[in-house]
Amino acid sequence: MNENIVCVEGLTKTFRVPVREEGLGSAVKSLFQRRYEDVHAVRSVEFSIRVGEMVAFIGPNGAGKTTTLKMLAGLLHPTSGQAQVAGYVPWERRSDFLRRISMVLGNKSQMMWDIPPLDTFSVLAEIYHLPPAEFRRSLDELVSLLDLGDLLKRPVRTFSLGERMKCELVAGLLHRPAVLFLDEPTLGLDVQMQGRLRQFVAEYNRRHGSTVILTSHYMADVVALCPRVLLIHHGQLLYDGALNRLAEQLAPFKLLRLSLVDGAADARPQLPGQVEWLGEEDGRLTLRVPRREAPALTTHLLNHYPVSDLSVEDPPIEAVIDRIYQEGAL
Repeated sequence: MNENIVCVEGLTKTFRVPVREEGLGSAVKSLFQRRYEDVHAVRSVEFSIRVGEMVAFIGPNGAGKTTTLKMLAGLLHPTSGQAQVAGYVPWERRSDFLRRISMVLGNKSQMMWDIPPLDTFSVLAEIYHLPPAEFRRSLDELVSLLDLGDLLKRPVRTFSLGERMKCELVAGLLHRPAVLFLDEPTLGLDVQMQGRLRQFVAEYNRRHGSTVILTSHYMADVVALCPRVLLIHHGQLLYDGALNRLAEQLAPFKLLRLSLVDGAADARPQLPGQVEWLGEEDGRLTLRVPRREAPALTTHLLNHYPVSDLSVEDPPIEAVIDRIYQEGAL
């Protein structure tokens, strides 16, 4: 299906914030004459997302990711621009719109700490006007997918962070939203729990076709879930496209890792000028090679040197993204 469920045109958000110099005199002066400056959080962002897509919205801290998500969820009014989500203008906050979306934040909780999650889920079912049979079907499916077990009847304050995040996902998905905003859902979780939550999100998307917009500083989340990325920096959209094409565009080289047979240390290969030695660890050599030269160099190494093992890899996506964050441009 090619229908767009999220459409954004020229979306801009500028905050007017008070500023003052340090010191008592400036503090007293600010009581009578306050000075302000504009902070441009989001600048003329434009993109569209199809029904059922899983898209990563990435950028460094302060880039404008969460501000954009809050506008799309209707929590903030834009300074200018337009947006439609599931056929609605988000900041109008219509009841039908709120039943079509959900937002799960890794650093905030909607669970009530002193009662079992089942009670919170029951309250949410009333808020979303879920019929009892539909509520039970949805809850049973989510409990099974997330393997909640006996957690439903324990107070939330006794949960680990991973257990709480499972319940946050259930709370956000009980009403089967068409659009799911996930803001740092694996923040602070151990590696095993991160993997389990990624598997759940992927399976839920496969079953129900929900559109997922994910923000995360963990590139493993992005690689595992989102073929497409939107990259924002200083409030401006720098890239919209496939994650693998981003790596090819910004890192036009491959990494060759090779080991020579025992006793062949003196046979270290002579390399052309465009190939760079990156180092050696545990007898394994690492070379950086222009992408177009990688096939020919691989063949040359295998034909002329005592190679016991060789692999050709793309550079880590973390390194590619970090380069963008540092330079602020593509």
